Amino acid sequence: MQRLKTEYQDKSGLELAKICAHAAIDAKAEELVILDVKGISSFTDYFVIMNGRSTRHVQGLAESIEKEMRAKRANTSNAEGLEEGMWVLLDFDDVVVHIFYHEQRKFYDLESLWHDARQISIENI
Repeated sequence: MQRLKTEYQDKSGLELAKICAHAAIDAKAEELVILDVKGISSFTDYFVIMNGRSTRHVQGLAESIEKEMRAKRANTSNAEGLEEGMWVLLDFDDVVVHIFYHEQRKFYDLESLWHDARQISIENI
């Protein structure tokens, strides 16, 4: 993975999560939430969870987020589910983005699974 651009090297996981959220909102993501899972997860600090209206919209959301992060030289270390578009996972180390087709999101219900996580307000993104 290339190094982050200089202006993004000191960004916290939360700031990177907000960058992902902003890119998703610009691409019309639905029901977006950011969960702070520091201390209750051993593999990441933040989840950004959202859903799309169709499998193509889910794929488009993933592409928009990856493009934004790639512009900052923060390529994903792992991306799964892009072909199917039912549940796409983008792993940026400190931030894991979950993009669901709305029916899949209801089924997996990550917010309930991680109910101890603090929800971050996205009002000021």
